[in-house]
Amino acid sequence: MAKEYNHIEEESFLACEPSSWGGQWTEEKLDAFEKYVNAYLTIMNASRDKYNWKLIYFDGFAGSGSRNEMNKEKDSPLLLDFFKESSIKKEELNLYKGAAERVLSISQRGFDYYYFVDNDPESSLKLHELLSRFENEKTLVYRNSDANKQIEMLASAMQKDRKLASLVLLDPFGMQVDWTSIEQLKGTRTDLWILIPTGVIVNRLLDRKCELTHIDKLTSFFGKDEVFLKNYFYKIRTVDTLFGETEIVEKVKKPIEKIAELYIEQLKTIFDYVTEKPLVLYNTRNTPIFHFACASNNQTAIKIASQIIKKKQGL
Repeated sequence: MAKEYNHIEEESFLACEPSSWGGQWTEEKLDAFEKYVNAYLTIMNASRDKYNWKLIYFDGFAGSGSRNEMNKEKDSPLLLDFFKESSIKKEELNLYKGAAERVLSISQRGFDYYYFVDNDPESSLKLHELLSRFENEKTLVYRNSDANKQIEMLASAMQKDRKLASLVLLDPFGMQVDWTSIEQLKGTRTDLWILIPTGVIVNRLLDRKCELTHIDKLTSFFGKDEVFLKNYFYKIRTVDTLFGETEIVEKVKKPIEKIAELYIEQLKTIFDYVTEKPLVLYNTRNTPIFHFACASNNQTAIKIASQIIKKKQGL
């Protein structure tokens, strides 16, 4: 095996969290994901040797493992603005045991390859140092690269080698994941957990007046064109005025829920099964800021994910 995805050679592509933001909502996300990873490994370990499966853990936004500051990326001013308005307080940005460390610490037999991806060289280096104690017993691969590129490489490898099975975590703070990258996973043995920035960013980009100044970001995120998005998130009504009839554009009610619904519907075009009700994560004002969803081509996987979500939501 070489050192590229198609070999699953000695490098891995495991996407961690791009920006490991703290607070109660982060803990809820990590707890739910850790429970799922345990269940995933229990099921896969029962058959992996029989079918010669090679298991991959891919964390697309690994970050440093424990971060309390925002990435310096091209759209960081926009993200910072939303960050402030979403009432995610600085005291919430506490250091915590991140996804990478949690997954590697699971006691049962783990993945054959762990891929940690992050676009920030400094964060990748810090994560490498943090996880160095696992290197003698685990195959860890660090990719200082764009997550979209690495997702496409992973998908290509899995399309060529049907023995590869992956558990993918994509939890960027923003909208860095392009829909075209998600599409590449179609038909692969992939279980995907993805953090959808429904309330913290997307809802703001869908402004009340339908100006959509960031339409390119919205279309690449949803995989839908401008006409579709306008019809989906806005309604036009006609009113009588002193100067005759005029049209008024209104944003749909409960837009955050609509954002989650559309993304779930999109995931269904790629995966056979998707959590109908994602894990909703709230800020300190009890406003939904993210939806954490699971998608898979295995029905049992979604049953397990849905059970975990129900318990976390107290349903």
